[in-house]
Amino acid sequence: MVPGAFSYHRPDTIDGVVSLLGEWGDDARVIAGGHSLIPVMKQRLTDISQLIDLAGVDALKGISIDGDTVTIGAMTTQHELITSGTLHEVAPIIREASLQIADPQVRYVGTIGGNVANGDPANDMPGLMQTIDAKYHLAGPKGERTVAARDFYEAAYFTAREEDEILTSISFVAKKGGYAYEKQKRKIGDYATAAAGVLLSMDDGVCSSASIALTNLSDTPVYCDAAVEVLVGSSVDDNSITKAVKAAVEASDPVADTRGPVDFKKYVAGVIVKRAIQSAKTRV
Repeated sequence: MVPGAFSYHRPDTIDGVVSLLGEWGDDARVIAGGHSLIPVMKQRLTDISQLIDLAGVDALKGISIDGDTVTIGAMTTQHELITSGTLHEVAPIIREASLQIADPQVRYVGTIGGNVANGDPANDMPGLMQTIDAKYHLAGPKGERTVAARDFYEAAYFTAREEDEILTSISFVAKKGGYAYEKQKRKIGDYATAAAGVLLSMDDGVCSSASIALTNLSDTPVYCDAAVEVLVGSSVDDNSITKAVKAAVEASDPVADTRGPVDFKKYVAGVIVKRAIQSAKTRV
């Protein structure tokens, strides 16, 4: 199928984008890489008469590092995340996750902002952003505001972003330690059956901080507070890993679909979380 008729806009400033959203309201939609929006338009599942392309807004692009604070423009592509040596040096988990998203053709065009902003629970970056405790920076007619990634997702495809706001950038404080992003999928390019991001810091053989988040195991990303509590203060031995995995699986709430029944998904979640914790520990 082909999409219905629409008018195309390509502003070159954030203010220009916000102005167009204010002018056209519910009739307008912004497009980043287009991998989520274009299929919906082709199937005519959404009624968009005004399409606003963000590709011309240079202020939405690029990666900057100031001390231990990393800021990534919303229109930065997955390919750019993968090939940035400076980003890999301070936050290697991002490259590890990005390399598992779809395929090279998609990664050349798909953006980090598009991946996190629309609230698709199957996307990898929302869970990863919760793992690294990222902050989302939004701009709209009322000005700018910041929302924590762990507070951003409300339900599948529903987020804290207002309809007249756009995601401009993502920032986080890079932390040293072990990391891993593990993902099980049916084939190359597929969404995860289950995926998990893990960060670990160890001091004198004891876990001083940890972070665990799950992808595609609920209608939103799942930050696993209980699993983190199990690991912090432990030596991350087999016993504590087993308890943390159990807590993470209990925090999940998958639904049956073509990737398998609920029990299967929970089993896979346990395998993936265990693997991620063990891998992160070896990298501390």
